[in-house]
Amino acid sequence: MFQPADLFEPPAPPAVADRAAVTAVVAAHGASRFIGWDLTGADLSDLELAGCAFVRCRAGRVDFGSADLTEAQFLGCDLNNTRWRGARLAAARLADCKLTGAQFQEVSALGLRFERCLLVNAYLRGVSFRKAELDALDLQGADLAGCDFREAVLLACNLRDANLVDARFEAADLRGADLGDLRLSDAGRFRGAFISKAQAAQLLIGLGLKVV
Repeated sequence: MFQPADLFEPPAPPAVADRAAVTAVVAAHGASRFIGWDLTGADLSDLELAGCAFVRCRAGRVDFGSADLTEAQFLGCDLNNTRWRGARLAAARLADCKLTGAQFQEVSALGLRFERCLLVNAYLRGVSFRKAELDALDLQGADLAGCDFREAVLLACNLRDANLVDARFEAADLRGADLGDLRLSDAGRFRGAFISKAQAAQLLIGLGLKVV
C-alpha cells in the first residue's frame, strides 16, 4: 500500500488516541503519519491536519468538521459514520476505506479522490467528480444529488438506489458501472453519458419492448 514519504511517524499508537494526542504530535512535528491508531469517536474538528496520513486507523464516528485536511491521506481506514461538515479536503486521497454513512456536507473538495471505498448510504451532495476516474466505489444508496460526474469514468462502481436528482453525467463513461434496475424514468438522468449495450437494452425493456 502506498504511504506518503517524509512524514514524522510516532513509534507506536498511544494508549489513549484522542484529540489531545493527535494535536500534540502535529504541534511538535507538523504533518505526520498515524499508523494503526484507534480514534473511534474522537473529536478532530477544526484541527490543522493538512498533509497528514492516516494508515489502517480505526476512526468510526470521528468528527472532522471544519478540519484542514488539504492533501491528507486516509489509507485502509475504518471511517464509518464519520462527519466532515465544512472540512477542507482539496487534493485529499481516501483509498481502501470503509465510509458507510459518512457525511460530507459543504466540504471543499477540489481534487478529492476516492479509490476502492465503501460509501454505502454516504452523503455526498454537490461533490464534483468531473473528469475523475472512479475505481470500485460502492455508492449504493448514497445521496449524490447535484453531484457533477461530467467526463468521469466509473469503473466497477455501484450506483444502485443512489439519489441522483440533478446529478450531471454528460460525457461520463458509465459502461463499467452498476446502475441498478434501469427504468424509462431514469433515462433523463444519464443524458449525454456513454452506456453499454446491456444497459441500453434494459432501458428498452422498461419501454415494454422485447430485446432479442
